[in-house]
Amino acid sequence: MKRNGSSPIGFYTMGVACLFLAVFFLTVIFGARTYRDIVREQTQNNRTRTLLSYFSTCMRNHDTAGAVRIYEEDGTTVLAIADEDSGYGLRLYQYEGCIVEDYGQLDAALNPKGAQVIGETDFFLVEEVDENTYTVTTDEGKVLLRARSAAKAMGAVTDE
Repeated sequence: MKRNGSSPIGFYTMGVACLFLAVFFLTVIFGARTYRDIVREQTQNNRTRTLLSYFSTCMRNHDTAGAVRIYEEDGTTVLAIADEDSGYGLRLYQYEGCIVEDYGQLDAALNPKGAQVIGETDFFLVEEVDENTYTVTTDEGKVLLRARSAAKAMGAVTDE
């Protein structure tokens, strides 16, 4: 007698193959989501470190006695890091949700249209902690800046 239809072994084999295929696709989907989340977190971490370390880099590159000034211009807080006695320097400030930098005469009006965008932030606060130490706070966090040259100018010896 001949059987009509498929054998149960064929259905079992197809079921196992479909199960492996489903597990494979779920693993790929889970892996892709995990990878996307890791990349998103890494990008946010890099953005945070880049913006905050930029202030430290500017301070170290232009670290001369009396180089740092904080002032307000048209309601905008400006962190100015001057070159030695030239009257020129970097001016860092917030404009339209971004931290911008322009280089120019410190007594001249700000030029946000011609400034270089450093990073996005909705909050920018610069405070003088003491004579040589400043804090810069943005959406990304807070960085402490210390002018090392001021200590050297006063004759203090440091191990830096």
